[in-house]
Amino acid sequence: MSQPSKEPTIPSDGEPIRCVEGQLRVPDRPIIPFIEGDGTGPDIWRAAKLVIETAVEKAYGGARSICWAQLYAADKSLELFGEWVPQETIEAIRTFRVAIKGPLTTPVGGGNRSANVTLRQVLDLYACVRPVFWVPGVPCPVKHPERLDVVVFRENTEDVYAGVEFAQGTAEADKLRRFLDLELGAKLPPDSGIGIKPISRTACRRLMRMALRYALEHGRRSLTLMHKGNIMKFTEGAFRDWCYELAAEEFGSVTVTESELYDKCGGRLPPGKLLVKDRIADAMFQQILLRPDEYDIIVTPNLNGDYISDAAAAQVGGLGIAPGGNIGDGLALFEATHGTAPKYAGQDKVNPSSLILSGRMMLEYMGWREAADTILLGLKATVAAGTVTYDLERQMEGATLLKCSEFARAICEKM
Repeated sequence: MSQPSKEPTIPSDGEPIRCVEGQLRVPDRPIIPFIEGDGTGPDIWRAAKLVIETAVEKAYGGARSICWAQLYAADKSLELFGEWVPQETIEAIRTFRVAIKGPLTTPVGGGNRSANVTLRQVLDLYACVRPVFWVPGVPCPVKHPERLDVVVFRENTEDVYAGVEFAQGTAEADKLRRFLDLELGAKLPPDSGIGIKPISRTACRRLMRMALRYALEHGRRSLTLMHKGNIMKFTEGAFRDWCYELAAEEFGSVTVTESELYDKCGGRLPPGKLLVKDRIADAMFQQILLRPDEYDIIVTPNLNGDYISDAAAAQVGGLGIAPGGNIGDGLALFEATHGTAPKYAGQDKVNPSSLILSGRMMLEYMGWREAADTILLGLKATVAAGTVTYDLERQMEGATLLKCSEFARAICEKM
């Protein structure tokens, strides 16, 4: 058997998605690159692919279809090509503009850098967008999961995830520590590892712009800035200020701040207006539990966004059913939001809903809303029938246990 190529095999009947003046132009048979992922990735990718293809067929009766092109990254790429993230993978996503992937191995400590972070930064996919909502019937740890329906916009390229860090004991760490001490008067212990937390005005403003546009297009009532600006005043405090600044400059006619709401509007949000407010990060975790229905859109720096999106997902059933996408300007990579779960690899066992719902996000991003709606209808009907994978079945009285592939087929039948 011949070894796969790093260059994707391009289907002859497909066409690339194009971006013209900031707008996607999606042909009827777009070429969509995919990375099946590590661990359980191949299992959930097969399931998601079946559901996506079936939804497109049912929605458009053969008038539209997806032409898939396989790419490689992380473990499988390292095994085949000796590279963690091949340049060919990066260029293919850049060329075809919309892609989807399963979970990729993320080393802890030393070793290769996260392939997820690499793809986000190299492709400048600056917004990690995570819709969090409850699918009726999914077991949850809270009394009213239906009250939570938020979309998290997490800055994706900066903060402590920028990867600017130096290991304890290295010449680089010692040089930086001495510079901070001698030039800036910041004294650190001599055995410190050092990381840098960059947050730029440019990155904050473009994230806020994308989130505001989304909120207005989807009829959301409020947008909350989540930050720790009371402590990190010149990074997360600046994030807050720059986001408010952008809202006032570019969306002032359709936004109202929380102070304006009470000072000028008598506490009532005027029709057609979007409320822009902010919350300290630690308080936000409490608020999302106690008063979830007061939050629509959450905009936040990278690390905060990682935490709050997972915490919110736990309220509605966990990461197994939480979708996500990394989005830039005319470029997007959708993904399963959970890990690789290697102990279940190849067992046709795990819940593919995260990747299936990420496929739904992808179709929405492409403007194929009929197919996206078809996926959600099928998933809701399947869960409502009590036909679910092991993670849900063990928590649901009277449920029927399905394999990963069987769950996908059940969704297709319920569409």
